[in-house]
Amino acid sequence: MNYPDSVQFLYALGNEIKTAKLGLQRITQVLEALGRPQDRLRFVHVAGTNGKGSTCAMIASAVRAAGRRTGLFTSPHLAEPTERIQIDGRPISAGRFANAFERVHAAVEQLLAEGAIDLHTTYFETVTAMALVVFAEEEVDMVVLEVGLGGRLDATNIVTPELCVITPIDFDHETFLGRSLEAIAGEKAGILKAGVPAVFARQRSEAAAVLELRAAQLSISVARTEAWSIEDLQLDARGSRFLLSGELDLRIVCPLAGEHQVENAATASVALTRLGISEPEIIAGIAQTRWPGRLELASVHPEIILDGAHNPAGARALGAYIARFYAGRRVRLIYGAMRDKAIDEIGGILFPHAQQVIVTAPHQARALAPESIRQVVEHPDLRTAANLRDALAMVRDATAEDVIFITGSLFLVAEAREMLVV
Repeated sequence: MNYPDSVQFLYALGNEIKTAKLGLQRITQVLEALGRPQDRLRFVHVAGTNGKGSTCAMIASAVRAAGRRTGLFTSPHLAEPTERIQIDGRPISAGRFANAFERVHAAVEQLLAEGAIDLHTTYFETVTAMALVVFAEEEVDMVVLEVGLGGRLDATNIVTPELCVITPIDFDHETFLGRSLEAIAGEKAGILKAGVPAVFARQRSEAAAVLELRAAQLSISVARTEAWSIEDLQLDARGSRFLLSGELDLRIVCPLAGEHQVENAATASVALTRLGISEPEIIAGIAQTRWPGRLELASVHPEIILDGAHNPAGARALGAYIARFYAGRRVRLIYGAMRDKAIDEIGGILFPHAQQVIVTAPHQARALAPESIRQVVEHPDLRTAANLRDALAMVRDATAEDVIFITGSLFLVAEAREMLVV
């Protein structure tokens, strides 16, 4: 099967969130049939609501800086599914992706024929198995593995890692994970395992209580970023510099924009100390991190910034960024989202930071129509555009004082990157 066919089959399995079937039975059976590739690998397992992708990227970058062959598994992707499976900072090739799909799909079909599993693995389960197969074949030294949804019943929880990391927990995917922070934190805490040390980012009190209780039940060693101080913090629109002081002093230069990335960089740094990565390697690795589509500068004239603020916590982070660095500028916001998002809450947080809002729709079947967004969120200068190209045409008159943010769905951000960056 070639790459386009493999991608088409994966998409035919259905949206990876809407068709999620939480549980470890299918992924366990499939990996058994594939020879348990996870047993030949070392892992850092990362859960959380926001910041887990950025934190994974920083950890992987520093592990590479230490000279170790590194696998990185993240989701979702921006442009191509190959981005989800990276080796030493590069997505695997289309051919390698297709080959891995064939191997996993063949194993699944055999198990189905034998009646060993009830259904074909989901999109996410299939790609998780593919990643583990590729990483084992490549004999990577360390895999940085991002949880897809929740943690306890997520397909990635099939592994026994060397370190678990939990980034800040907030509301998202409540239908699957629960309607309270305590319930959501309980699902995230499901990645914790006896004998495996953990790193906890600063948490809201409700989430922290759940994580601490689970860690105590398992009698595991926990390193907390709140035990480290952040001093001499210098923030600008393109990143941050600070002294992270605790068991040692680390002069961190974080190239990822936004005040929220300070906590992510601190969490990654503490995790890296637990992996035995040296101070110079931590500093160099974080400074070299790239994480597209998150407060990414896509154009200078006019200034256009892309950010996948797809949930309330992401909207708060983007709002804080705008307020800190663009308070004196005319902010023009292009926003599009999927139908399953809390549009009224996100819009209420984000839209007041803009002088003009243009609502549009990503080129996706699940996209929410611009007219529907307009019905639930108010703004004094709110306009609609059928698609991103039309929305960009509406800001062609941008002056040097204007800054344009394209945000909401990562699908919209991916379209913008294709038009403006790639």
